[in-house]
Amino acid sequence: MAEEISVMDIDGDDYPNVAAVNNKGKSVAVSNNIGPKSIPWVEKYRPQSLSDVAAHRDIVDTIDRLASSNRLPHLLLYGPPGTGKTSTVLALARKLYGSQMHNMVLDLNASDDRGIDVVRQQIQDFASTQSISFGAKFSVKLVLLDEADAMTKDAQFALRRVIEKYTKNTRFALICNHVNKIITALQSRCTRFRFAPLDAVHVTERLNHVIKAEGLDVTESGLKALVRLCNGDMRKALNILQSTHMASQQISEEAVYLCTGNPMPKDIEQICHWLLNEPFGVSYSRISEIKTRKGLALVDIVREVTMFVFMIKMPPDVRVQLINQLADIEYRLSFGCNDKLQLGSVISAFTQARSALVSAVK
Repeated sequence: MAEEISVMDIDGDDYPNVAAVNNKGKSVAVSNNIGPKSIPWVEKYRPQSLSDVAAHRDIVDTIDRLASSNRLPHLLLYGPPGTGKTSTVLALARKLYGSQMHNMVLDLNASDDRGIDVVRQQIQDFASTQSISFGAKFSVKLVLLDEADAMTKDAQFALRRVIEKYTKNTRFALICNHVNKIITALQSRCTRFRFAPLDAVHVTERLNHVIKAEGLDVTESGLKALVRLCNGDMRKALNILQSTHMASQQISEEAVYLCTGNPMPKDIEQICHWLLNEPFGVSYSRISEIKTRKGLALVDIVREVTMFVFMIKMPPDVRVQLINQLADIEYRLSFGCNDKLQLGSVISAFTQARSALVSAVK
């Protein structure tokens, strides 16, 4: 069961006014004047122990066994956002150091502290000083580098030398989304664990725990919408849940989609019907109308329509060509191309696919 983060849990007596500071949405400043209701749910329900981590039990149990047997290696945790990487390392640190965590752990966000000077000064100074554990279970210090893939190449090479030099008294935990941005020399010195997107079962279980704890009114369709929109990102799921709760007393499917601005499945189904059955001009005017009336972004429509294409029966070669065309349109939209032109491209792509389907039937 997750517990609320308290000042004593993280920073101890030396920092009476701040529980944690991190500007990437993974930790929040919590002063003594702010009540528990003001804490974002991503922090309020962050796992406080390894047993609380929602998924990836094989990885978590392996790290737990290594730490318990005093054989913890340098760690490299990678994978999409919101899959439990940071929570796992922080829960491990709480288990190892307890109330001495603030003395034994250096927590840096590498997207901010990304240069070589940080490695040579903050990290090296921390790693080179004598450990003061005061009875902590683990006498070796821990350096946590979140978003390590944002570090410059020079900083990563400097970090490699620091790791080699201070392995006896310091362990390093690198966390990133894109492992290919970590130099090979660093990867080879760490034990790598990949955190895949959470499956729907684990996301649903965790959301149900939060819903029960907060006493929320969530419909079954609303819960399914939350799980669908988060795409395996637990942080995103909790943020959507909290923002929808602030906007609506009942968290229904419609409330979730309205809060996030995503097109509803029934709207996408209607749009696909027009694309597959109506002439160019009719499709263009009707899609433009629903897009304006409901305030939908064309890039979101294209993304959802692409997913819908996978459910339509059509020859594999036609499906692949259509999906590739939609991917090109989505790419162009990401660079700010004209919506009207790109909507025409979407309709043209479906017109070609429709002609191919007719030819295949004949």
